[in-house]
Amino acid sequence: MDTRSEVREFLTSRRDRITPDQAGLPALGGAQRRVPGLRREEVSLLAGVSVDYYTRLERGDLSGVSDSVLDALARALQLDEAETAHLFDLARTANASPVVHTARKKTGTLRPSILRLLDAMTEAPAIVRNNYFDYLAANALGRALYAPLFTTPAPNSARFAFLDPAAQEFYPEWERNTQELVAAMRSEAGRNPFDRKLTGLVGELSTRSERFRTLWAAHNVRFHRSGVKRINHPIVGEMELTYEAFELPADQGLQLSTYTAEPRSASEEKLRMLASWAATNAAEAPAAADAPAAADAPAAAAERTEA
Repeated sequence: MDTRSEVREFLTSRRDRITPDQAGLPALGGAQRRVPGLRREEVSLLAGVSVDYYTRLERGDLSGVSDSVLDALARALQLDEAETAHLFDLARTANASPVVHTARKKTGTLRPSILRLLDAMTEAPAIVRNNYFDYLAANALGRALYAPLFTTPAPNSARFAFLDPAAQEFYPEWERNTQELVAAMRSEAGRNPFDRKLTGLVGELSTRSERFRTLWAAHNVRFHRSGVKRINHPIVGEMELTYEAFELPADQGLQLSTYTAEPRSASEEKLRMLASWAATNAAEAPAAADAPAAADAPAAAAERTEA
């Protein structure tokens, strides 16, 4: 990731979205304004720094910037929590020592206790993903909920959302979902700018999806913590579920997400139907696996008799 370009484009995009009125400033220049949002001198005034210094920052040079200046910029640009954290991540990267960066701990293997925890959760879908948006494991109801993703050996929510045509039917609010997904990926990239696998995923999606390229260029960021997701499931139809995402502190980069429905709602009833469907499929799977052996038994017996 080109840190200077990231800083420049992030600060410029945040400045462009705020009008003088929103910032509590008089609209200097009136109709002659040539920028959609604040001017650099207006941001410098709000942040309490010189125009020259802010110009240097916006050009991508965050070297030596203090936390107090970053806080002032966040207030001036009205950054939310995720955006403020992203700004600090960019500054941390810009001021990092030019040494070989240590690779992060691999997150492809789950501890047995996490798998037991998933299996113990029987009434709510639950999924564990890593920072590359791979779905590493799920309980039975989680696999049933995201059945279209688990048809592949390596389910990845980002690839599904942008590269699989079925995603637009599966997610009734596909446009909003993809916006939030890219914003979460942008936050992850800010925290880990030297992660080659994540950079590779961004490059792959940028090459193959115009929608992804457009959203990535917007430089929006967000935390993936909680919210409401609508899913049009191929078996039970449309459901509205509340999700909660929990970081797993002992497993860097892993996140556990759970899904619930409002009590006594249509979505809760459909979730129960989905659980019943999943249980039926699980019960039928061993029988199907045994069927060929049972079918071959008479022929095998005949062969033995003839022998």
